Amino acid sequence: MTGKVLAFLLLLSTAAYAEEKPIVPDRAMTYGAVDINGTLENICTPGYSKSVRKVTVGTRNKVYAEYKVDPLRDYYEVDHLVSLELGGSNDVKNLWPQSYTTVPWNAHVKDKLENRLHREICDGIITITEAQEAIRTDWIKTYCDKYDDMQEECASYLKENKNEN
Repeated sequence: MTGKVLAFLLLLSTAAYAEEKPIVPDRAMTYGAVDINGTLENICTPGYSKSVRKVTVGTRNKVYAEYKVDPLRDYYEVDHLVSLELGGSNDVKNLWPQSYTTVPWNAHVKDKLENRLHREICDGIITITEAQEAIRTDWIKTYCDKYDDMQEECASYLKENKNEN
């Protein structure tokens, strides 16, 4: 096969897969563990998240295996359910595989929410505990509550999940 044909097939398979429902954390495996050192003073200090980010390749592989995810099938990251910038832990109980390509709910969208919640904590608008609970309970609903840029997607998600929360 030519390079163009392979690239087309890869694009086609990724596009079809990206339309599948995204993986959300399984609460039995990923309940959102927090770090006792994730205090207001620490998380609001520039560079804090980078200084405490310690997820080994072995841990990432364990998370992929627990979730039965092939990290080569899609672009994934092993994500912190409660992000480090919100006082989350590197514990496996706070980690899950999140796709970069699922539409519309993916790692990029969750990152945007994490940044907003971090700013609100550091600005004194919400507490660390409130932010942790909001993202731990249902990060997509929290995103929909905080942003109005995906009204149609939010309405659909909230309608489909109204009995699950």
